[in-house]
Amino acid sequence: MKVTNYLLGYKDLKIVQDNEMFNFSLDSVLLPNFVTINKKITNILDIGCGNAPIPLILSTKTNAKITGVEIQKKVFDLAQESVKINNKGNQIIIINDDINNYYKKIETDSFDIITCNPPFFKYLETSNINKNDYKTIARHEVKLNLSELFTIAKKLLKNNGFIAIVHRPERFVEVVEEMKRNNIEPKKVQFIYPKENMEANIMLIEGSKNGNPGLKILPPIYTHLNNGEYTDTVKKYFE
Repeated sequence: MKVTNYLLGYKDLKIVQDNEMFNFSLDSVLLPNFVTINKKITNILDIGCGNAPIPLILSTKTNAKITGVEIQKKVFDLAQESVKINNKGNQIIIINDDINNYYKKIETDSFDIITCNPPFFKYLETSNINKNDYKTIARHEVKLNLSELFTIAKKLLKNNGFIAIVHRPERFVEVVEEMKRNNIEPKKVQFIYPKENMEANIMLIEGSKNGNPGLKILPPIYTHLNNGEYTDTVKKYFE
């Protein structure tokens, strides 16, 4: 069923969702608040944009042109609607294509920033996958894996441009290895914890194409208090 909601705490942004599909989560709020944005940025690419939460939030932080690429037609349609109801059509363009095809049509060094909330789980023949294709593609690396993602970033990023992704902490080493393999230098990482005294369950990491070595470990973010409420740190993202 299709519904229109306010985008998590952003009272001036609405988002169109379908609860049969994979709805956006806190990951999609954390990532656009983590990525490095400055006034020189002119072009941003969001890979696997879903119903466009990341492009919408980024549009509140920069005047840069934002391109979202979404492989699934019905999800792309939701993204188009989300852009339209927020009157963001002059800034945000949504493309319905497989990023593995689309990037080949784009000139090298086209983007200052790439963001991506990729599938977290490797796809194996033994994988316990959801038969709903929308959720399978969002959760499992059936259409995009880390190697492909950073190969794409290597081509499309401008020199010293940034790619920022959200992923699972257990794949930290693999993410760094793929970055380095594609001349992307890890520059900052931040671990997100559901509560204090629990293991991290989200990782934010950013790398710079042909950047200088030097990795910053940012302070941890705890998302919830023991009573289940969001912490003040997370609430600040919603103001």
